[in-house]
Amino acid sequence: QVQLVESGGGLVQAGGSLRLSCAASGRTASAYTIGWFRQAPGKEREIVAVISWTHSSPRYADSVKGRFTISRDNAKNTVYLQMNSLKPEDTAVYSCAARSGSGTSSDPGDYAYWGQGTQVTVSS
Repeated sequence: QVQLVESGGGLVQAGGSLRLSCAASGRTASAYTIGWFRQAPGKEREIVAVISWTHSSPRYADSVKGRFTISRDNAKNTVYLQMNSLKPEDTAVYSCAARSGSGTSSDPGDYAYWGQGTQVTVSS
C-alpha cells in the first residue's frame, strides 16, 4: 500500500514556473514507478511524465518535452515535477500515481495508487 500527497500547485502567469511535489509513504514506496498525470475540464486524463524507481529513462508527453522535468529523491520518498515556460493549455488538475515495478507505462489504468490532485492554473 502506498499513499501519495501532492503539493505545489497554484496560479501562475504564462511563462512562469511551478514545482510540484509528490510525497509517498508506505512500505517500499521508493520501489514504485511514479507518474504525473493531468486532467483539464472536459478532457481525458493524460500522462505528463513518468520515472521509474531506478531513475532510468524518464518519459515525457510531447507537449511538455523541454519544459518539464521529472525527478525523484528516494531518500525522501518524493517525486518532483519542475514545470517551466508554462502555457495556458497546461492548466489542469495534476495528480501523481504509483505502480509497482520499473515499467514506465503511460496508461492511467496501470497505476494502482493515486494522490488527491493539485490544481495548476496558468493565466494568459
